[in-house]
Amino acid sequence: MKKILVLGAGLVARPPIRYLLDQPDFNVTVASRTMSKAEQLIEGRPNGTAIAFDVSDLHRLEELIPQHDLAISLLPYTRHVTVAKSCLAHGKHLVTTSYVSDAMRALDGEAKAAGLLFLNEIGLDPGIDHMSAMKIIHSVQKAGGTIVSFKSYCGGLPAPEANTNPFGYKFSWSPRGVVMAGRNSARYIEDGREIKIPGEDLFSHHWMLPIEGAGDFEAYPNRDSLGYLSLYGIEKARTMFRGTLRYSGWCDTLKKIVELGFLSDKEMEVEGLTYAGLLERLIGKKEGNLRSNLAEFLRLDEKDAILDRMEWLGLLGGEAIPAVKSSPLDILANRMLAKMAYAEGERDMVVLHHQFVGQFPDHTEEITSTLVDFGIPHGDTSMARTVGLPAAIGARLILQGRIKTVGVHIPASAAIYEPVLAELKGVGISFVEKVKALK
Repeated sequence: MKKILVLGAGLVARPPIRYLLDQPDFNVTVASRTMSKAEQLIEGRPNGTAIAFDVSDLHRLEELIPQHDLAISLLPYTRHVTVAKSCLAHGKHLVTTSYVSDAMRALDGEAKAAGLLFLNEIGLDPGIDHMSAMKIIHSVQKAGGTIVSFKSYCGGLPAPEANTNPFGYKFSWSPRGVVMAGRNSARYIEDGREIKIPGEDLFSHHWMLPIEGAGDFEAYPNRDSLGYLSLYGIEKARTMFRGTLRYSGWCDTLKKIVELGFLSDKEMEVEGLTYAGLLERLIGKKEGNLRSNLAEFLRLDEKDAILDRMEWLGLLGGEAIPAVKSSPLDILANRMLAKMAYAEGERDMVVLHHQFVGQFPDHTEEITSTLVDFGIPHGDTSMARTVGLPAAIGARLILQGRIKTVGVHIPASAAIYEPVLAELKGVGISFVEKVKALK
């Protein structure tokens, strides 16, 4: 029996844990700070064990890692390197769904020397996006073509029938992570021209994108796209863009929220302060009508829908902020989570869309690859399935010897993405690909 340690029991943990528990030759230990969460995920299965674990308890981590063959870290990304170093010390493989940090990348040589695989970025975005992109890139190159343009978009959103609030968004993963992503700067190339966008201007840079089978969405840049030219082996591409998808209205509203200073993580005293009082503090004006003052500060018409969204969220209201000490970012994230959660039985939706232009000796073609996946009413969210299942599948393939790569990797090689994509298709997560000739 192979033994897997799953660290963390958050929003995406149930599908991968259940997938692994369904394997006849695996024992799964779920370690969570909240014991009851781990017990709920195990569901009394005989090959599952739930234990209480605090990530700051390094001594306990050093006890757990050697008892297992592989660790899946669903902890915050800041904890992955600590887990990786323990895996190195005890000769164990590691899987995460997070971006590879410089500190993780620095362990590549040691992992190779130890014959270990530290497989990162094997979730949705990053993860399925890499694998589905590389499948097409490699097929174009194998046929003698060159990728001259690549655009990729991903969004986790409410399904159309669950799109019932003014923001067009509900939370299927960490609200703080969603809000913090709005502070990232971005960089990409379009027709050979490099475009840089500072974090404070991120939400000013968006456009509408129709996606067949899903609808029309706002698209805006996601981090630095240029590194993917070499990572994907498409250095000759004159367009390289990775973006995020949201329903219409999100970007203009978040732009104004950024202008108010809500993305600051600097702690402040808020004891006895209401949301309206916080807004008054942020705009520096207490006298007069708050909505009028807010409109003036943000250079908006007083009837603008952006102000309606802020009012719906409760930011103009007299309710007390339920924290003694917090940051504007945390206050916003907590308020959004309280108002923008999925109701029981509502479905979420994941949309992942790639657009390629492949240039061949005798023709040029556009290739699109689109995943539209929905959550299961009263069951798992699409976000949990698409983030968690690739990690679980990767772990199974590693332990069964079907992935033999060693070192620190993302799933960009055929040895990894081919079996993982095949297994994902078997559980209903698959792409629709279309090819169109261009003049």
